Amino acid sequence: MNKIIKHILSVLPAVLLQVLWLYVLFAWLAPWAPAINLVLSILACLFVLYLITKREESTYKILWLLVILTFPLAGALLYLIFGNKRTTRPLRRKLEAAPPLPPVRDDTDRLYETFAADDRRLSQTFRWVQEKTGFALHENRRADYFPLGDDMFPAMLEELEKAEKFVFVEYFIIENGHMWDSMVEILARKAAAGVDVRVLYDDLGSISTYSKELAKELRRKGIKCEAFNPLVVIKGTLNCRDHRKMLIIDGRVAFSGGVNLADEYINHVVKFGHWKDIGFRLSGEAVQNFTRMFAAFWNAFTGERIPDEYLRMPVFPQEEKAPDGYVLSYYDSPLRTDAVSNELYIELLSQAQDYAWFYTPYLMPGDALMEAFVRAAGRGVDVRIIMPGVPDKKLVYRMSRSFYPELLEAGVKIYEYEPGFVHAKGCVVDDVAGTVGTVNLDYRSLFLHFENNSLFYRASLLRSLKADYEKTLEKCRERTTDNIGTGLGKWIVDGVLRIFAPLC
Repeated sequence: MNKIIKHILSVLPAVLLQVLWLYVLFAWLAPWAPAINLVLSILACLFVLYLITKREESTYKILWLLVILTFPLAGALLYLIFGNKRTTRPLRRKLEAAPPLPPVRDDTDRLYETFAADDRRLSQTFRWVQEKTGFALHENRRADYFPLGDDMFPAMLEELEKAEKFVFVEYFIIENGHMWDSMVEILARKAAAGVDVRVLYDDLGSISTYSKELAKELRRKGIKCEAFNPLVVIKGTLNCRDHRKMLIIDGRVAFSGGVNLADEYINHVVKFGHWKDIGFRLSGEAVQNFTRMFAAFWNAFTGERIPDEYLRMPVFPQEEKAPDGYVLSYYDSPLRTDAVSNELYIELLSQAQDYAWFYTPYLMPGDALMEAFVRAAGRGVDVRIIMPGVPDKKLVYRMSRSFYPELLEAGVKIYEYEPGFVHAKGCVVDDVAGTVGTVNLDYRSLFLHFENNSLFYRASLLRSLKADYEKTLEKCRERTTDNIGTGLGKWIVDGVLRIFAPLC
């Protein structure tokens, strides 16, 4: 409820300005009202032309075009505050002003040469992700897949007990309870023993679950704790949230996936039926990408600096077994021109030959990604999407369902998890490529939030992901054009919801 109130307050000034302008126009400036409205209309049209020529998702443009043409003054103001990427400059300046991370050993040319010999087209996609994000491809030495947060949590505690040098914790949501309290007990002991423990959480994501007082309590225990993009005043960076989720231990082990640090994610409490989430544990040199992701944010947004020695590659025992495929872990940023994960999923769908299976809690893709789903299914690829059967946000769930008819008619198969809520984010394509991370198939994740994602190639983790997907399908109900409802009223409601989907 607090988050909803914050969003309402954020747009209230612009609405009041529009109302005030209309009052002044009719009360004091009535004789000149036609001329003034003509000028405003011309300016609104120029503003619309500017918006049309920008390189942005068309669905997002349509929303702002409707707002600006309907309420020229308030619409333009709202766009300048919230819709324009220039409003993210404060975050960009902090990232650019942060001390550069030390260089890393780069042998990716060798890796891509081997990769390209096996699959040239897919290797190009991986290299594109590397060039856009700055995070390198690694040989995957070990990646353990967890089909539930319940399974990942004990492994997290086990690895925390082994920490010797540092522990980095970064999550969208932190909430006191069995999960977080169990972790804090270990973190406090480790901090007392000299381990450098740092926690970064999103201020808006945890607005109803965590507080400044609780952060101060962590600091009293020797744990450094900071909030990302604090919501002190309503500002243009309001929508740029840190949706990343990562636990990094000594640069040798990293955990990530959809699981936040709250009890519903491990089914310790029940909120929306059984909570289906996925995650993984990464070990070896590939963990370096996660360490650098955390360091980049901590250095930029906290005023402190991660020691360079933490960013040097730990010495790992020589392994005799062959690498288990490749992995490229990276983070998305609304500050970049390219929406990397959005483009990546379009790429994977365009290259799929046999199947492309997705987990997502929310389904509100932009036009380009929507078209990629439709085209893949149209040429005979087995495209499937698993969605929640029990929603956590009813309006967002209804918006997601507004996309069902077009996808189903194109041949995309959609399933809903009957036991409860699906929070998993991932995909597997043709047994050769796939992702696990924090990226939902909605506008916020794909275009507005900071996210982290891990892209795997020919790793055994993908077999585990596929097996889990097949097992989950047994607990799902397939949606078809016959059981989603039809009629003029539904068509109108779906159309309206589709327009406003970028806001949710």
